[in-house]
Amino acid sequence: MNVQEHIFSIDSEETFNEVCLEVYHYQKANCSVYGKYIDLLGKEKTCISHYTQIPFLPIDFFKTQRILAEGHQTEIIFTSSGTTGMVTSKHHVAKVAWYQRSFRSCFQRFYGEVENMAVLALLPSYLERSGSSLIFMVDDLIARSQHPLSGYFLYNHEDLFNTLDELKQCRTKTLLIGVTYALLDFCEQYKVDFPDLKIMETGGMKGRRKEMIREELHQILTYGFGVQNIHSEYGMTELLSQGYSFGEGIFQTPPWMKVLLRDTDDPLSLIEEGKTGAINVIDLANYHSCSFIATQDLGKQHVDGRFEILGRFDNSDIRGCNLLVQ
Repeated sequence: MNVQEHIFSIDSEETFNEVCLEVYHYQKANCSVYGKYIDLLGKEKTCISHYTQIPFLPIDFFKTQRILAEGHQTEIIFTSSGTTGMVTSKHHVAKVAWYQRSFRSCFQRFYGEVENMAVLALLPSYLERSGSSLIFMVDDLIARSQHPLSGYFLYNHEDLFNTLDELKQCRTKTLLIGVTYALLDFCEQYKVDFPDLKIMETGGMKGRRKEMIREELHQILTYGFGVQNIHSEYGMTELLSQGYSFGEGIFQTPPWMKVLLRDTDDPLSLIEEGKTGAINVIDLANYHSCSFIATQDLGKQHVDGRFEILGRFDNSDIRGCNLLVQ
């Protein structure tokens, strides 16, 4: 089968497994970093018959290696945020159109046609640097929404308040995507009562505010914007797909993306659903780089495949990253 054509049309667990195996063999053979990692693990002779047996590449390799399948050139490089002196991740994307197809399909699946809504963005820390995959996505959503009030607001909170009020009066379907600390800053100045507004928080505090537990954060935001639930986006530089939460911090993924949990003491051992562990992500949209990534996030998986994010490993590398140090 043409595996690329099947990625965005997966409709069953069986098909997901088949596509995963095809992608695994392709990337093992064509992505030199991933192939070398598998060899050094001694997994090259292991019979892989299910996606749960596939080795996951530690995410820190994106900081030190160019992870791209042979025969492809880089069209765009997405970079992670970081404080001065930090080594940031770089995701070499072979096909920008492939990323667009992924996030557009995912957004439509969870939120419907973007042309039917106004898209507002409060993402100052992302706009103040280059290479953000989130800004690339939001630029596209704003442009395709075609609503005259869609756009970015940076630090001009008064304009955002007035725009939200106008959209509420017009009964316009509205999405506000904001980095967490900026949404809190807004709520300290303004109180909105817009029950139909969708608030999507992303990105955390970015060192601007003290970290908060989700329940406290969402209580402040629901009161500040007059909504029932706070939505969230789970994405990262190293992925081309996103998970979304409609409330309570419980995330869902599109059919071509799946989250598994591994033992925090054994990066090669998966744990059963319902327990807490480190998050492994399968993102089949990462076809031209690596689809099997061991992140530094901690989470809990539900029996229906949904998951929660509980935190992350701070200032620690995933064991195994030293295998390819040059």
